[in-house]
Amino acid sequence: MNVTRNIPEIKVGICSGRVISFTLNTGFRDHSGKIFRKGGYLAETDSKKIILKSNELSFEYDPGNLLVPFNDKRSSFTVHAVTIGVDFHWQRKEDQIFKGKIGFITEEGKITALNVISIDDYLTSVISSEMNAASSLELLKAHAIVSRSWLMSQIEKKRNFREGAKRFNSNTVSDSEIIRWYDREDHKNFDVCADDHCQRYQGITRSSTKKVVEAVEDTSGIVLMSDESICDTRYSKCCGGVTELFGNVWEPVEHACLQAVVDNPGYSSGSDPGLEKEENAVKWIMSNPEAFCNTHDKKILSQVLNNYDQETTDFFRWKVKYTQAEISDLVKKRTGIDFGSITGLIPLERGKSGRITRLKIEGTLRTMIIGKELEIRKSLSPSHLYSSCFVVEKKTENEEICFILRGAGWGHGVGMCQIGAAVMGERGYSFKQILHHYFKNTRLEKIY
Repeated sequence: MNVTRNIPEIKVGICSGRVISFTLNTGFRDHSGKIFRKGGYLAETDSKKIILKSNELSFEYDPGNLLVPFNDKRSSFTVHAVTIGVDFHWQRKEDQIFKGKIGFITEEGKITALNVISIDDYLTSVISSEMNAASSLELLKAHAIVSRSWLMSQIEKKRNFREGAKRFNSNTVSDSEIIRWYDREDHKNFDVCADDHCQRYQGITRSSTKKVVEAVEDTSGIVLMSDESICDTRYSKCCGGVTELFGNVWEPVEHACLQAVVDNPGYSSGSDPGLEKEENAVKWIMSNPEAFCNTHDKKILSQVLNNYDQETTDFFRWKVKYTQAEISDLVKKRTGIDFGSITGLIPLERGKSGRITRLKIEGTLRTMIIGKELEIRKSLSPSHLYSSCFVVEKKTENEEICFILRGAGWGHGVGMCQIGAAVMGERGYSFKQILHHYFKNTRLEKIY
């Protein structure tokens, strides 16, 4: 992590491929002073070296050699055909424009395009990519602090690993059980990637506003602290009414700042709806409880959901239906395990939000337990199930067995609920009130 003008810079992995097409929209130079004129370029690899090509030149590229813009404020570059929403139902390719420096490295026989940029410029893009730039100022400030805190906590975590901190075992696999945690595994050669795997970072492709810039500048350097550490501030689209414990989703550790929160101002502090119990979870999911994130207000939703996110309409409460043949084929394809005809989907354990953490899949050939949250979502959908907070109804329709999944929420549910926070912002809550609603036992501190 380098420092420029006291604001740290980070290295972002934009995309990977055998060939990467990019355009320099203004002039750049490398560390030796070589000038790269505006225009189109290709970066190609033979798995060992990188060749940069244009109409005028072709030479071997040094992976340690960043291309630096002549003018930081006015310069930009475009990377073509970047895949966004990897493995999600909105996956697609688009051209994306970036500020800052550009570089390339090889990883596993492919080229990865890198963007080196100041944290605050990065956050301006993240907020405009994760949310609509027209959101309320208080929501934008809250999200700037959350996104900055998450980023800085990941850098701190990576440093601790380098210094010998203990890593956890992310997989437990046996003949009867598969339990996987899907934390954002450390990227070895850069700080974060540009997709939902880390935080959506789409350069200046998503139009920003003066309000977004104001939110980032007004909160510059401010993070949420828990004890003496930067809080690992997670967030998801819609918690479904209750947020989830960090240890039930990401890693088998607990954080004081990431507790289960009822997303409803009417609940007294410390109230617990008891959603770990199956009967309570069923009642909760099948109901329509009051919650900040229980809204159909298009104005508010448009603040949080970009165009492709708005393709998802039902998220606070949702329903998915499969025939027995469909669910059997789907699970076999997604897990690589042949269960035969699936005869049962049985929740064994639930978290504080009602999200299933251990699910028994019964089939005519095999029965296994799977978990945690994301493994369940990946196994029961062609992309990702909206959440693992669901109940299962098995019934016969027209002499055909069907499985109906009725669920709550969109995403893992840990930390800040983006739709809930948007509603709070519209109702006049300050960014500090939003943050302290979702992240308990925290304080704000300026670190740069």
